[in-house]
Amino acid sequence: MDGSSYYVPAVAMAAALLVKAPALSRSWRDPLLRSVCTLMALAGLVFFFAAPPTIGEVNDVIGITNVSAPLVYCLLSAFSAACLVLIVNWRGGPPESTRRVSRRWIIGYSVVIVALVVLFVLGDAPVERLVDFDTYYANEPFVREMIVLYLMALAVSGVAMSVMCGRWALQVQGWLRAGLMIIVAGYLFNIAYLTAKFTAVIARWNGANLDYLSSDAAPVLASAGVQISAIGFCFPLACQRVGDTWSTWSTYRRLGPLWRELKPVSPHAAHGVRMSWWFPAELQVTQRESDIHDGMLSLYPYFDTGVRANAYDAALAAGSDPAQAQAEADAAMVTAAVRARAADPDGRVIDSAEAAADAPATAPSPAAASPSMSTEGPRDLVRMSIALRQSPVVAAARGQYATRSESDFHERTS
Repeated sequence: MDGSSYYVPAVAMAAALLVKAPALSRSWRDPLLRSVCTLMALAGLVFFFAAPPTIGEVNDVIGITNVSAPLVYCLLSAFSAACLVLIVNWRGGPPESTRRVSRRWIIGYSVVIVALVVLFVLGDAPVERLVDFDTYYANEPFVREMIVLYLMALAVSGVAMSVMCGRWALQVQGWLRAGLMIIVAGYLFNIAYLTAKFTAVIARWNGANLDYLSSDAAPVLASAGVQISAIGFCFPLACQRVGDTWSTWSTYRRLGPLWRELKPVSPHAAHGVRMSWWFPAELQVTQRESDIHDGMLSLYPYFDTGVRANAYDAALAAGSDPAQAQAEADAAMVTAAVRARAADPDGRVIDSAEAAADAPATAPSPAAASPSMSTEGPRDLVRMSIALRQSPVVAAARGQYATRSESDFHERTS
């Protein structure tokens, strides 16, 4: 046997582990990330060492006939514990409770692993069996108990995983529920695998021969179950990553109108180093927000709180809620200031201290005049940007206050 049905999933697990390796090196203390990486590593090792060519090679290298059997059984038990620990950490809860439950599963399966090794040492398995070890030695003292123990350990894990994931799926929604249901579907294959194994072993106990269930059907079911469960574990995380990326790029796109409005007056917009499209979306958004704030700072001498107050009242009168009206008022003041700045042929910028001293009593302070100081963060910048494109109040301000902003500026600076 070439073992390709074992090596392909082993390589897939190794590739997934390599993708996660950088995140693991940065966040080694994250119990959830550690659990995910441990699970993928053990899954890959199970498939690699369960492949018939590897079984024969390990037996030859170590020099003990059938030593691969307890090795594979121990890896399967460790994999079962890793699945349970992952679900416990993924579900969350009080940290102390999570650690306590995780320790119990780890200790329990550690005892199973020690017992598997002891039973193999006590038993006698002189004939090398690469594929049908379970059924060939189903009646051998101690080896028989070892086989039953590892199958029972897998059964406990499969039932516990199905119950925990099923109950949790009833309490959540969205991608997480879908991922949990996929995991449950994967463990249905695990139950089918165990059924095939137990049936073949029990048949041997009763003098029948159903070895093909153990040697042919069971490995296929195990491979399908592990890969489906792996998809279930990765599915919510991948969908969340895609959703976060989509949301970030959406924020970048919606900031476009405000960024383009302020680009002519932003001191760094024309000379700054632009990021290429393949840069992370978060950095792209950060740079766009930085350009917007730079543009607003350069417009401070041109801000007119009268424009802002009138636009706020008009937005409220048009039916906007206070938060939306605030965004429309800020956007109206910005667009009027941009036009006042464009109408200033000398591009004269007033020093903030001088402006504060010379401005009339109604002139805003820097904190009050800057729209960015009256908002809560990027979401308000997005509202302003959308208002620039869609609000009739802002559209009216563009035409109505351009001339007024220019004349007010000359009056203040003459």
